[in-house]
Formats: sequence, C-alpha cells, structure tokens
Amino acid sequence: MPNLTWNEVRDRAITFSRRWADEASEAAGKQTFWNEFFGVFGRDRRAVAAFEVAVRNLRGDYNYIDLLWRGMLLVEHKSAGKSLAAAESQAFAYIEDLARESRFDEIPRFVIVSDFVRFALYDLEPEEDSDLPLFAGKPYAATSFSLAELHRYTRYFAFLKGERTIRLNPEDPANQKAYDRMCELHDTLESQGFVGSDLERLLVRVLFCLFADDTGVFEPSTFETFIRQQTREDGSDVGARLNELFDVLNTPEGRWPTATRDTFAGFRYINGELFQGRLAFPPFTRRTRDALLAACEFQWARVSPAVFGSLFQGIMGDKERRQQGAHYTSERDIAKVVNSLFLDELKAEFETIRADRSTRRKTRLEDFHKKLRDLRLMDPACGCGNFLVLSYRELRQLELELLKELHAGQQFLDVRQAIYVDVDQFYGIEYSEWPKRIAEVAMWLMDHQMNQRVSEAFGQSFERLPLRNSPHIVQANALTLDWRRVLAPEQCTYVLGNPPFVGKHYQSDAQKADMRAVFGDFKNLGDIDYVVCWLRKAAEYIQGTRIKVSFVSTNSITQGEQVPIVWGMLFGQFHIKIHFAHRTFAWMSEARGAAHVHVVIIGFAAFDTDRKTIVDYEPDASHPTAVTASNISPYLTPGSDAFVTKRTRPNADVPEMRCGNKPSDGGNLILTDSERSELLRDEPGAERFIRRFTGSEEYINGGMRWCLWLVDASPTELRALPKVMEHVQKVRAFRERSSAAPTRNAARTPSLFFFISQPHSDYIAVPEVSSERRSYIPIGLLPPQIVASNKIYLIAEPSLWLLGLLSSAMHMAWVRVVAGRLESRYQYSGSMVYNTFPWPTAVDAKRRAAVEAAAQTVLNARKPYLPPEGEGTLADLYDPLTMPVKLARAHTELDYAVDRCYRVDRFGSERERVEAGVRTFL
Repeated sequence: MPNLTWNEVRDRAITFSRRWADEASEAAGKQTFWNEFFGVFGRDRRAVAAFEVAVRNLRGDYNYIDLLWRGMLLVEHKSAGKSLAAAESQAFAYIEDLARESRFDEIPRFVIVSDFVRFALYDLEPEEDSDLPLFAGKPYAATSFSLAELHRYTRYFAFLKGERTIRLNPEDPANQKAYDRMCELHDTLESQGFVGSDLERLLVRVLFCLFADDTGVFEPSTFETFIRQQTREDGSDVGARLNELFDVLNTPEGRWPTATRDTFAGFRYINGELFQGRLAFPPFTRRTRDALLAACEFQWARVSPAVFGSLFQGIMGDKERRQQGAHYTSERDIAKVVNSLFLDELKAEFETIRADRSTRRKTRLEDFHKKLRDLRLMDPACGCGNFLVLSYRELRQLELELLKELHAGQQFLDVRQAIYVDVDQFYGIEYSEWPKRIAEVAMWLMDHQMNQRVSEAFGQSFERLPLRNSPHIVQANALTLDWRRVLAPEQCTYVLGNPPFVGKHYQSDAQKADMRAVFGDFKNLGDIDYVVCWLRKAAEYIQGTRIKVSFVSTNSITQGEQVPIVWGMLFGQFHIKIHFAHRTFAWMSEARGAAHVHVVIIGFAAFDTDRKTIVDYEPDASHPTAVTASNISPYLTPGSDAFVTKRTRPNADVPEMRCGNKPSDGGNLILTDSERSELLRDEPGAERFIRRFTGSEEYINGGMRWCLWLVDASPTELRALPKVMEHVQKVRAFRERSSAAPTRNAARTPSLFFFISQPHSDYIAVPEVSSERRSYIPIGLLPPQIVASNKIYLIAEPSLWLLGLLSSAMHMAWVRVVAGRLESRYQYSGSMVYNTFPWPTAVDAKRRAAVEAAAQTVLNARKPYLPPEGEGTLADLYDPLTMPVKLARAHTELDYAVDRCYRVDRFGSERERVEAGVRTFL
C-alpha cells in the first residue's frame, strides 16, 4: 500500500469525484466505483474487502452485502437518487444478521451508504469491550456529504490509510492541528518500536515542554532551539539528548553541572516528579526528529489544557479505549456539571458579598476567600482530568475577581501570598497511567496559565515553579478502591465526573467482576448499566456528610425497568435526594470515535434542599429552559420519589394488551416465500392453512413471512397433507428436546403454536421493538388473517380511540420514560408501558370523536404509500428524514386532539407531558 500524503489523497479525491459525477446505475459501475474509491487512499480493495458477501436473514434466506471488509467496513450502495434511508436500514439489518449468526469478528466498525452522488459514513465504535458483539443497534456518529465534497472529508476515512481518525470542532482549527502534530509524533515513535509506558511518559513530557516553550515556563522557543541545534539532523542522538534534558529539568538549577549550563540556558527546574527517571529510547531517525520539530512549530498557547484529554485520548489504542469505556466530554458539557454543582452558587454568593456596602464587606470577602481554599473536589473516574481542570480554572478565575475586589486600589507587596486556590485541592482516581499523567500535566499548565492572568491583573510576575503542590491523582480501579483512602469524606466538598458508559449487555468479564465487587449479591445486577456502580459508591461515600455529587450518565438509568431498580436502591437504602438534573441532551465529545449518545446530568446528596432545578433541552436544545421544583422524581420531572413498576392489568378501564402468538417451533411452522411456494407446488391443499405472519421487523420494514396456522385443521385434513405433517413432526421433535418443561409439554400439540392469542377481528398491532430515531412508534390495525408473532403486542379491538391515544406524542413521551431499551431502540412492554399509561379521564364525546377522526386521518395519510396501493414501508413513512408532509401534519393534529383530552391547552414540551403522566399514575 503506497504511503500517500494527505495532500495526495485530496488530489485523488477531486479526480475521483469528477470522474464519477454523472454515474447513475448501481449495477453498471458499483464495483468499479468502490475499487477506485479505495484507490483514492492508496488501498487495494481486493486485498481487504469482498463484494456480494452472503449473510442469512431472519427468514432464513440469503442476502448479499454489497461490500464487506470484515471487522472494518460495510458498504451498501444504491443507484443515484434512491433512498439512503433505505440503504441505511438494509446495512444495519445485515449487521444484525451477522450478529445473529455469531459472526462477531466480521461486524464492521464503519458503515458507508452511497448512491454515487451522496455519502453517509457511520462510525459504530462502541464503548463496549471489543471481545463482545460490537453492534449496538444504531450508529453513534454519522457524517453526510456529497461526492463533490469528498475531498473535504478525506480525513474521516483515515482508516482506509491504516491511520486513526478524529472528529473535532471544525470551528476550532487549533485543536485539530494540535492533535495532528501529536499523532504524527506518536506514530513515528511507535513505528521505531517505541511503545508502552516509556512512549506514554515521553509524550507527556514532550507535551509539557511544548507548552512551556510557548507560555513562558521556558524562555521562548528554548525547547525547539534545543532540538534543532543540539541534536543531529539524522536523529540518531535525539533520545540521549532528551534524557539529558529531562535530567536537567528534574534537578534544581544550583546543582546543574557547570559544563552544561550554557547548553540548557532558558530551561529551568520543574520538579513534580514529571521528569523523574530515564527513558529507554530506541534509535531515533530523521523522520522522528522532523515530527518532533513539526510539533514544536505549532503555537501551543492557543490550545487550552482543559481539552488535553479529548485531544490526546485519540492517541490511545482503540481496544484499550473500548475496554475502559472511556469518554471525554466537551468543555461546554463539563460546564453544565460544574455550574450546576457549585459554580453558579459560589458566583451568586460572591455577587451578594460584592454588593454589600456595610463595614463587614472586607471580612466577608476574606471569609469567602478562605472558603475557596477549603474546597476539595474529587473525580473518581477522572480520565485525563477534564472535569478537574475546568473546575480549577473556574475557581481560580473566581478567586481573581475576588482579589480585585478585596485589594482594589492597593499595591500588592507579594501577590504570591494572596493566592490561596491551588492544584492540591483536587483529587482523582484513574485506571491507567497515561490519562493520569495527562491529568497532572494539564492541571499544572492550567495553573501556569491562571498565574499569568494574575500577573497581568496585578502587574507582578507570579508563577509556581518549581512545582511544590500536585493534584492527587491515584492510579487505581475506582470500583475496588475505598474512596476514603484518596480523600476522607469529612474533607470532601464535591464529587463530580463522567463515569464510563457501558450498557448492561456489553460488559466485559472484568467489568462484571467490578459490579459484583460493588453490589455483592444484588439480585438485579444483570439489569443495570456499569455507570450505576459509581452512583452506588458515591452514595455510600457521602453518607452523613454535606457532600454534593454530580455525574454524567446515559439516560437509561432514568428510563424503563432500570428506574425502580436503581432509584429504589438509592432512595431506599441510601436516602439520596436529587438536587438538580439536566434532562436528556445529545452528549458531545471531542475525543476520537466519540459516541453520539444521549445523556443526563444528575446532582444529588444525602440531604435535602428546598430549591431544586431541572434543565430541559426540549424542544430547542440550543435554548434550554430551567424550572424549579420542590422535588425531582427519578424520571427527572417535578414530582415525588415514587417510580413506575410493572402492572398485570391496565391502569384504567381499557381492553387488555397481550403478547402475540409464540411458535416455539424450531422454525418449522414459519415459511419463507420460497418455502411456501415449494409446499404449495407439492400440496396445493395446504393453501387454506397458510397465513401471513408478522413480527416487529416485518411489520415495520415489510417482507412478511408465512406460517402454518392449523388451529382449525381436523385430523383428517392433516393426514391428507403429508408435507405439512413433516413440519408438524419436526415441531414435536424440537419441543421434546427442549430443556423447558412448558415447551416439552407443548409437544403434545405440535400442530399448534406454543402460545395463541390471535384475535378473530381486526386488531391494534404494536411492534415490540422500534427505532429510537422515530418520533412515533408505527402502530396500526391488522386484519385477523395476519398472524402476529410474539414480537407484536396486540389489542383485540379495532378502536380508533385507542389507536389515536397510542399513536400520540403523549403516549410516546411515556414510552421514552418507562419503556426498556434493546441496545438504543425502544422495547415496548404491555406490563411496563401500556398497563401503566396514564389514560385521560372524564373525556366527553366531542373530544373523543376528535381523537378518533384524527387517528383515521393518520391511517388515510399512510394508505397511498403502503401495499397494495404503494410500495413503501412503515420504516420509510416514519423515518424523520423521509416522513411525508401529509402524515406529519396528521400526527400533529392527532397530538393536539389527544392533548385536549388531558387539559384545555396543548402541551408545550415532552417534559410537560411526562409531568402530567407521572402525576396521573403516581
């Protein structure tokens, strides 16, 4: 594979785009298109990927993946102008098929869908251990662009060159350039055989020197000059010279050898153990030295230490990051935690003191200053220290404003004596050495930057070098370590952070062991996410204290069946009270391969407070709203600490919902199109016993299967159909081999489904699993001739009133709160959703009729697009990008009609709907 530069790749991409600008037919040029696409990046497609790779679908038929690079890339290609949404659905269906066949090593990290003129690239990189199934239902990161724009997006395909990729804020080019320089240095060092702890320690030391060169720690450009003038151009002595430099930086100036003082003029003693110990360097090369000089040439003062973790986490290996569930939140989202937990309150207190004109003002300012020094903050999942670094910066800035007030018009004799806040007030626990070192360096460099602000404000040079104090970052497993050994609870003020996001289905053996260490024999351990370990440890840690805690978490712990488990424990066993909450919002990360998941922020303590705040990001995430509440429920709505639990019957006088028909047949009562045709060719008389059969997948995406429905078949009729009897015999054999007693008992009636609930009239069908991307679950009416599988919930009554309620935004708000999740998709449950749904009460005939009419309008709006009139699917109709305008309007009218059944005015947000529902249910 040629080692192309990115400029060469860009030029090739432009040529490629022009060549294929007018292609339209999928069949005509698809394979040539992708061969040449790989060639843009210097990659021979034939060496890594194959066309038309077979995979068996749910019905047992074979489909063919357009292109598969096993473990790396899947491509689904369509003709120009065809729906990319359909291509996306097909691509992810293939991944589900691969997982179903246990072909886990073939599941790709990346997916591309294209129609020649448009591209969509999905990065599926999950937070789960890579030894487990990697597919989590939907992509975490997606990028769309046109063929003509390919040259602008080539970096997103770095994996085709065998390189790492990163997605940073495009409006912050300094971050991208900083990352590129460090990655180039890392990769050249690694290519020379420099790996492991020595490589990580070197990069951290170099990082410090780069910032020191540009921010006044060293004389300007001293480090760059040293590399350029004191090392050979072929790089052969760079390692030895760096070890000499690191020795100097770890030695007080007075003890430097006289002969070396001129050589190292401009450097200084750093201390802090950062440069302690020699590194075992491999031979450097010219290329390695050039990469180091390229890093020196960048203006590092432009990059805040607050984003170090996000930038340089990209250097860490893929497998390591996945195993640790590591995530690095953007500065914007860290601020949400920091502001809500303590900064807003401290600023308000300061402003109150600043406005004081009494004689006590100075004393109050001095007391407030001492309070800042007494604060102690701990992040028990600190990673590269982003939360600690941002917290430190904000406290130092607040201290600076306080000093300006306290010493207005006065001349400091020694500003050093006036600065109280220091890095030793900050504590962290981190599993790995590399992030721990980054956190320490980031804290020291942020300290230096804030000292420079003090110098500018008061006209005195102020610095803390050599380093005297250090942040207390402990390298350990936070879930097996007693946090009291890091910081005594009576000394701690705040606990904050962003623990790893690892779903309950994707925990490694080590993570499961961690959970057992935290929870012991807790019976619901398999039903909760990994992040709950940190909530439990924090709840134990803060007992009997005034410590406040705030963690970022996936929103799953405030939804569905985890709520009674998690919050039942936290409320009941530890008497936790939620003080503030940020409801669901899109989690942004500046780290490579960052997951686009939805999270919540929850602030809590082991004591109550009168004033509680909920921040809501719906309907406009760019303009969140904040409401006060006397209490915050575990669903993050105003309300009591009570939570919804499963019910065996509906929460109102409505028809029961039951599960569809369960075959438990080993697949022998279910037929594909080809199997049906073959059976009817041999036994035409079987036709009256064959019915359409649908589960969630078929109902939403089309392509129903068939089933042998023998409920009304007499023994005489069955004996006349020997091919059908072969199927029945196989069902009996399958059930007799079962380890489950109910299934073995069902072998006595092998011609029948294991569980039968099929209505004799039209019925409401609710798919059990549906994409979280849809605003509405596609719920509809089916005739009794279509047999619903156990993946469909059904109501044996074709009621437009019920259909309208279940198809409304009110019902969807309830679904999003209480339904379970299959990966990230909604997993509907009759006992958890339907039976607990807060049905409207005392609805008059006029409002009921309005709901029924609106529900019929929704059905009418679907009709032209669905068989037999159209060729679309419910997946097409309810995709947020392709939903027809008429259908969207029909749902809006239905939402309004349903809202009017609960109150006079329509609800303004989902939060209002949930609040109304929770109040009704609880």
